[in-house]
Amino acid sequence: MSIPSAVKSTPIGDRQQLVDYLAAGEKPREDWRIGTEHEKFGFLTDDLRPPPFEGERGIRVLLERLAERYGWDIAREGDIPVALSRDKASVTLEPAGQLELSGAPLENIHETCREVNTHLKEVRSIADDLGIGFLGMGFQPKWRRDEMPWMPKGRYKIMREYMPKVGSLGLDMMTRTCTVQVNLDFETEADMVRKFRTSLALQPIATALFADSPFTDGRPNGYQSFRSQVWTDTDPHRTGMLDFVFEDGFGYERYVDYILDVPMYFSYQDGRYIDLAGQDFKRFMRGELPAVPGTHATMKDWADHLTTAFPEVRLKQYLEMRGADGGPWNRLCALPALWVGLLYDDEALSAAWDLVKDFSRAERHALRDGVPKHALKLPFRGHSVRELAAETLKIAAHGLKRRARLNHHGADESIFLEPLLEIVEANQTPAERKLELFNGAWNGSVDPVFGEFAY
Repeated sequence: MSIPSAVKSTPIGDRQQLVDYLAAGEKPREDWRIGTEHEKFGFLTDDLRPPPFEGERGIRVLLERLAERYGWDIAREGDIPVALSRDKASVTLEPAGQLELSGAPLENIHETCREVNTHLKEVRSIADDLGIGFLGMGFQPKWRRDEMPWMPKGRYKIMREYMPKVGSLGLDMMTRTCTVQVNLDFETEADMVRKFRTSLALQPIATALFADSPFTDGRPNGYQSFRSQVWTDTDPHRTGMLDFVFEDGFGYERYVDYILDVPMYFSYQDGRYIDLAGQDFKRFMRGELPAVPGTHATMKDWADHLTTAFPEVRLKQYLEMRGADGGPWNRLCALPALWVGLLYDDEALSAAWDLVKDFSRAERHALRDGVPKHALKLPFRGHSVRELAAETLKIAAHGLKRRARLNHHGADESIFLEPLLEIVEANQTPAERKLELFNGAWNGSVDPVFGEFAY
């Protein structure tokens, strides 16, 4: 939900306004939608390097040609194109030029998959002429951090300078990771709480199923989802499993208190980003920040601040599922199918909660901490994550079948779970498959990944 312009400039008078902002996301079931986002790495097809922003084969040209040919509106910082928008969807840039589609709110996964395919075709039609390819993985497999370009966005300059102060892998998160996520609605505060708890406990299962980041600097890194591992050393104040979500009394107010304790990055005022990195949002509400003396935080500042926390599940005016590595197009459809199947059907949500409700805090953390390295083979309660993933997928499939949203062939949305069912059946993650190729047919080189796994 976008903020009406009249509300954006409203100074924040008290904490209740912030609670009410989250509550304003509540929607009746018939208005629930599915918003899918995915990021991908660009590479120059001749030398595999990431494309720079400027230049005849740069990201800027790609954005401008996409806008011209396919009717996207260009958003700019100054005269620099930094994003595109069309029909409630947007194309944005991550810090090193990873291209992100933030999809429109859609009614079913069939529409989601059509949207993804249309986007990839549009991008490819422009990128092919420029000698640019795109790859879906969780972590840049070949290039070092210092070889990655930086996009000229004010927000990223502030984050780039702040990240090394709070963790050793934050700059890797910014420049060398890609994810796929889905944003889902809730009806009431109680519904939000149930979905938040269930999805947070199961987020490591998504991490395991989608694990696809086994290489760093051209070599195996010892992980299956190094992207997930990166988050453990990015910034402890704004990441993690949010244990308080499972405590009695959790709701909008408790989440507001959490976000108020997250240090700031910036305030966007008069077309520019003001560096407030590490500052206290509560002091900003009182107009006490030395960098902006007498300026009081507005509701637009609050909406922006909500985007600067990075837990495994994030609450805005919807819930964001954040645990999965980026991947090929069929897994871009599988991720929303997994979570819609689990969270948008009452029977499935109850079954999923029954699966995780007695997990201890230690067990939830053991899952979160263990799956980046071991994925499906992580031991858990006398079995492994593979068994937990199989049961989760069964619940999701039943949920999607009960939703009964059919395509023109009469198939329901459970067809989109097929890639995940194959992963569980084979007991081999996408990362393990690539490692097998690296040690075999690829003769110890990651370069073939850019050909065999490009979109």
